[in-house]
Amino acid sequence: MNKAQQYRSEYLYEQHLTHLTLQGKRPATIDAYSRALRRITHQLDKSPDTLTTDDLKRYFTQLIKTHSWSTVKIDRNGLQFFFKHVLQRDWEWLNIVKPPHVKTLPDILTPTEVSLLINATSQLRYQVFFLTLYSLGLRLGEGLNLTVGDIDSHRMLVHIRQGKGGKDRFIPLPRRTLYALRYYWQPHKNSRYLFPSQFNVNHTVMDRGGVQKAMKAVIKSCGITKSISPHNLRHSYATHLLERGLDLRSVQHLLGHNSLNTTAKYTHLTDISRKNTTTTVNQLTNDLTLSWELNL
Repeated sequence: MNKAQQYRSEYLYEQHLTHLTLQGKRPATIDAYSRALRRITHQLDKSPDTLTTDDLKRYFTQLIKTHSWSTVKIDRNGLQFFFKHVLQRDWEWLNIVKPPHVKTLPDILTPTEVSLLINATSQLRYQVFFLTLYSLGLRLGEGLNLTVGDIDSHRMLVHIRQGKGGKDRFIPLPRRTLYALRYYWQPHKNSRYLFPSQFNVNHTVMDRGGVQKAMKAVIKSCGITKSISPHNLRHSYATHLLERGLDLRSVQHLLGHNSLNTTAKYTHLTDISRKNTTTTVNQLTNDLTLSWELNL
């Protein structure tokens, strides 16, 4: 792009951000949809208002080779939003790219594998973070954005704020997780975040990419051949609770799912007995064998 095209591209990008904000999109959606526009502009070296149908087909053909269908779908939705709200154009998106409707069950770690993963992690911040994701059943973003004020050590609850769909929820806090969080927080004592960035401690959280990279490395070192990402700790949490007899409705609440059908994918069990949620969640961490146990 020449300078005029670059200025035009930047202007359209800012307009994209403005429209996303005015349409009430969540921060995670704004980040994903804006990244989609950046990615195609960088890859094709064209101002986004000059993109043709052939350009889009070429872009998505390459994206499918290097990214998951989930990313392809997000980019499609982000670009569709841009064309509709910023350029006020309609596209026949189904003729350009149509992600398949594939229903796959996620890989689940056993409790032994969860212990192995945490113990094999070399850095304390990632050890505690992985334990937190698993023992609270959190999405990656929910874990990264935990604040000191979200932890209620008197009622042993964690306040998950503005989760997926903009919903808040309270979930039980296992004692071992509380002790681990305290141990990790004591040296840095960030006034806001439990997991602050090492490079900009006061204002930002730990890097998402760093967490994913750390998990990928430890999974490889452990010899675990399953397809595992931080989100699989959440899947494992739900599955292990169901295996321990917690009812489906309680697990739905813990995960913050809108629909019970979403939660039901975690189980093929036909006879799930009702148990106390707090007791079951604490048992989940009590069953872990952690070599770095923190006796405070």
